[in-house]
Amino acid sequence: MGVLDQYRLDGQVAVVTGGGRGLGEGIAHALSEAGAAVVVAARRADEVARVAADIESKGGQALAVPTDVTNSQQLEALAQAAVDRFGKLTIWVNNAGGSKAMGPLVDLSPKDWQECVDLNITAVWAATVAAVKRMEEGGSIVNISSLVARGPIPGSGHYGAAKAAVNSLTETFARELAPRIRVNGIMPGYIPTEVMMSALGVDQAGLPALARQLAIPMGTFGTPQDIAAAVVYLCSPASGWVTGQMLPVTGGH
Repeated sequence: MGVLDQYRLDGQVAVVTGGGRGLGEGIAHALSEAGAAVVVAARRADEVARVAADIESKGGQALAVPTDVTNSQQLEALAQAAVDRFGKLTIWVNNAGGSKAMGPLVDLSPKDWQECVDLNITAVWAATVAAVKRMEEGGSIVNISSLVARGPIPGSGHYGAAKAAVNSLTETFARELAPRIRVNGIMPGYIPTEVMMSALGVDQAGLPALARQLAIPMGTFGTPQDIAAAVVYLCSPASGWVTGQMLPVTGGH
């Protein structure tokens, strides 16, 4: 197999949570372009339908499954839908996450804390359990964490703690599931998606000033395609001897 062939995903079946926009949309398209059939999952039915239709319009295979990842029964149904439609499940990307709440930890409400834990930690665990039940030997799971997992971010302490837990889950799942299934993660840096811009309270006009303030070594914000390319690598035969790793894709930040 040539080196470029090792990045192909022909015959693979992937599920991408949070796939209706932003990073998830980019990941879904990249996996399809590499040859995988893609199940696009998110809460908003119109968004996953649009992404799946876009993939199919380009000659790919896709299925839209509206899913609330904080509901374990819906996660089980999502995993089964992939098998029912495409005959198997070989790739799972835990991309859904985020937090609307911002502020010091001492001011965070119990409700905001629990919602963050449910979406960013419990959902990753439950989704992985659902996937593993149906995943073939040689399968790959990729968890999307965050740069904030590496250090304190005042105002986002709950989110940073949750993403640090995702890193830990990734490493433990990798050890427990090896060698049958590989589990890795990606820690994206600053990418101006709708979620990031909302969290930082910035609009398009404010992005240049924010870029200067952040002093990203590569000089630019990242794009969903930067993360998607890393996901393709971690799901492909090219990374066949890689598991339990958290890959920073941060522009050097």
